[in-house]
Amino acid sequence: MELQSIKQRFGIIGNDEQLNRALDIAVQVAPTDISVLVTGESGAGKEFIPQVIHAMSARKHGNYIAVNCGAIPEGTIDSELFGHEKGSFTGANDARRGYFEVADKGTIFLDEVAELPLGTQVRLLRVLESKEFIRVGSSKVQKTDVRVVAATNVNMVEAVSKGRFREDLYYRLNTVQITMPPLRERGEDIMLLFRKFAADFAERYHMPVIRLDSDARHMILSYRWPGNVRQLKNVTEQISIIEQNRDITGDIISKYLPDYHDVKVPALMSMPETDGQFSSEREILYKVLFDMKNDINELKKEMRQLIGGTPVHTSVHTPVHTPVPHIDEHIVDESHILRDDSDESIFQQTELVDDSLSLSATEEDLIRKALEKYSGKRKPAAKELGISERTLYRKLKEYKLEK
Repeated sequence: MELQSIKQRFGIIGNDEQLNRALDIAVQVAPTDISVLVTGESGAGKEFIPQVIHAMSARKHGNYIAVNCGAIPEGTIDSELFGHEKGSFTGANDARRGYFEVADKGTIFLDEVAELPLGTQVRLLRVLESKEFIRVGSSKVQKTDVRVVAATNVNMVEAVSKGRFREDLYYRLNTVQITMPPLRERGEDIMLLFRKFAADFAERYHMPVIRLDSDARHMILSYRWPGNVRQLKNVTEQISIIEQNRDITGDIISKYLPDYHDVKVPALMSMPETDGQFSSEREILYKVLFDMKNDINELKKEMRQLIGGTPVHTSVHTPVHTPVPHIDEHIVDESHILRDDSDESIFQQTELVDDSLSLSATEEDLIRKALEKYSGKRKPAAKELGISERTLYRKLKEYKLEK
């Protein structure tokens, strides 16, 4: 069956190469009984893959059961998956069949499989290897013929290394891995999905379809969409309901993407005029110098990597649009560079020299202001400054700001 007909059948929107690859693998493995592990970020649409596999398999007339492993309490998940006998625990007034028993001859989809407790993982491994399970409170071994497709948004290799997931179960589930791409990597698919969602909501709520101008279009194409397709659908629905104007501008859509500037625009350029954090030109200049220092550090790291670690003399070029007064062209003094490649601090590698400014005093002043703004809480203060908590702690000791 062609991919386009599969997309139409399951309501899958998009022509991205990675998406097509994922669907193509699903079609190829469907006739077999091998286990499949679907990976990808939350909201990327991983749930479509097991549906395609089941529908294209010889098990299509059997039951298809989707189980969200992360939504079932640890104390009851064994009972949910494998069933229980009457009286096996408090509240077990009757015997109950589990999902693996109900899905016999069919397919079971284990979403968020990394959330399974270790004890349940042992039981699942037995089902995969021998097609056997035992109800909770029973000693009778039962057989089941089930195709298992699992999905996760967790780095499974890391989960295995930290002992949160059994290595043998991981390899048993991961016979074939299918990866669903995040929305931000799907290019024009974002616009296709937006138009589809906009049309659907216009029909549902009996109102004209919303349309994007060029600025709004640029914003949704450049936004990172941490919630992926699910977030795009949610935003489209909100705009469809709330906005009276059907022509959506960049200013309008920015209200529904509150972290857009934090993700895509340098911090200084996105500061609201009413913020009050930098209330004078001098404080703005301090912030500019801090940002420049961070840029210099990153540039030096990249250049050292390119030439094999040899120190490089770097000159500073201020962007045309940045409101910075004249700074001496010898602002970077290589004799003061600390030989430390750590990325934990914007303070460590380059010393800024200017007759009218003291960088140490600037650092201390900005740290004080950040701590005052967040009532002494280090985590948000460090985030505000663009440094790690570890670096902030070191600076507090250096400037004797600890209480």
